[in-house]
Order: sequence, then C-alpha cells, then structure tokens
Amino acid sequence: MAYVITDDCTACGTCIDECPVEAISEGDIYKIDPDICTDCGSCADVCPVEAIHPEE
Repeated sequence: MAYVITDDCTACGTCIDECPVEAISEGDIYKIDPDICTDCGSCADVCPVEAIHPEE
C-alpha cells in the first residue's frame, strides 16, 4: 500500500529529500509513484501541512 499526496500539498519540497527510494516527483502538487513507494511513511512524518496519507 503506497502513500498518496492530497491536493493540500503546497509543493514545499520537504518530503522529496526524505524519500529513501526517490518515489516522489515534483510538480504543482507532488506525486508519489505507487510502484516505487515502500510504504515507509518518512514523507508523511515530515509534511508540514499533513498532505500525505496511506492510500485507502
């Protein structure tokens, strides 16, 4: 189960450096590649606007 980034994302860049497998790509709203994500949660732990959650 991968993590997803919601529309609340402010593209601050905090999460991108935390991902150990480089699954996050930049954009107006960042995106997580579910095929690469290892479900570690590091990105969600550092997101200042709590825009990253486990996929439901």
